[in-house]
Amino acid sequence: MLRPWELVIPLDRGEEKAVYMQIADAVIAAIQSGKLVAGSILPGSRQLAAQLNVNRNTIVEALDVLTAEGWLVSKERRGIFVADVKPAASLATSLVRGAGVVRELDVKPSVVFDDGLPDSALAPIDELARAYRQIFARKGRWQMMGYRHEAGDPEFREAIAQMLNYKRSMRLSADQVFITRGSQMAMFLTAHALLKPGDHVLIENPGYKPAWDAFTHAGASLLPVNVDAHGIVIDEIRDYLKQYPGIKAVYITPHHQFPTTVTLSLRRRMELVALSNEHGFTIIEDDYDHEFHFSPRPVMPVSSLEQARNYVYIGTMSKIVAPALRIGYLASCVSVVDKVTNLRKIIDVQGDYMMEQAVFQLIQEGEIRRHLKRTTSLYKSKRDNFEKLLLQYLADKVDFTKPEGGLAFWVTPKQPVDLVELAAVLKQKGIALISPDTFCYKGFANGFRLGYASLSEEQMQEGIQAIATNWPPDQA
Repeated sequence: MLRPWELVIPLDRGEEKAVYMQIADAVIAAIQSGKLVAGSILPGSRQLAAQLNVNRNTIVEALDVLTAEGWLVSKERRGIFVADVKPAASLATSLVRGAGVVRELDVKPSVVFDDGLPDSALAPIDELARAYRQIFARKGRWQMMGYRHEAGDPEFREAIAQMLNYKRSMRLSADQVFITRGSQMAMFLTAHALLKPGDHVLIENPGYKPAWDAFTHAGASLLPVNVDAHGIVIDEIRDYLKQYPGIKAVYITPHHQFPTTVTLSLRRRMELVALSNEHGFTIIEDDYDHEFHFSPRPVMPVSSLEQARNYVYIGTMSKIVAPALRIGYLASCVSVVDKVTNLRKIIDVQGDYMMEQAVFQLIQEGEIRRHLKRTTSLYKSKRDNFEKLLLQYLADKVDFTKPEGGLAFWVTPKQPVDLVELAAVLKQKGIALISPDTFCYKGFANGFRLGYASLSEEQMQEGIQAIATNWPPDQA
């Protein structure tokens, strides 16, 4: 087994701090700075003792301290390795030995409320691996190793167009579909294809900041529009159109608004499309979790409305299969797809053709449909259980609406509460929440987005109970 390069540990024999503590602190500093990364194997105790010219027992004492604190992990018959912890993330507090003061350290979370990610453990890994192997076993496989079309494999684009037409009532041809490495790439390319410095883009507030970053990177200025129980407020859009007649686009997440989970009402959809047609701005629709709905029929995209003329529709396969699978897509008119294609040539000659073929095979075999049927049923059960826990432990503290789809709840406090402080307190107790400042254009959102899909029942209960236990008294 390969050993790391010699670990330089300067020792001060005249220092008051014990030598073994100096060694332990030097290793911690190396981990925090990134010199020692998770999984690195340390030299043996004899080797370190000889290198530093100290007694082996001194090395053993240092290693025992580091192992007890969680910086190192001992694997029988294999050696001692750097633990999989973030810098300064092992115990809630740890003494800085010899100095007599307390070093504050973050706790590695036992429960993470993400923003609504699917459970990676449910991903059809075996089926995907089988499809991948079969592709490499085909005749003429060497031909697949060359350059392909920048917009994606034609068969895969056709399959996505068919899916959108059949399942989401759209009217697309394959040349109106562009395959990307995830939905964020689709957002970035869309922003740079449509926008130039000085343009204005309307955004939902609260909303999805990574999309905002794509727009501002293209030089656009953002105009925040409030969201209520029926989605983005159209009257505010009208007011902005009077002030800024050249507004270029509006960005929306209408199916399950991010982060509040509300659905944009039909009336507002129709009004938004009418304004788009009248003023010429593009509706950028991010349908990030369309597949996960628990009612008999999902609400169709705004882009599927027959009157819609100016739209870019963005979706992803990553939520369907697994987050690590970076396949997204956008659909629009051919002229926009052509612009996006030319932009992609600058940064990425083509997508992951082999993975596109593997996913295409799973679509053809019906595996994606079966996978969605299985996971949607499971997520529905998890959603119902999560609702029960919220009612059991937090009914007197928060308001929420049970979502008809998606993989997260949006909860708001009944009485004024410092949610940023609450998140910090829970972090030290091993419960990770997304900070409310993540969602707002300015300031803080008055709520938490609690993703539940990737949590076990035990983790759900532990997390909700911790929130209830640490909920501060009314701060009105």
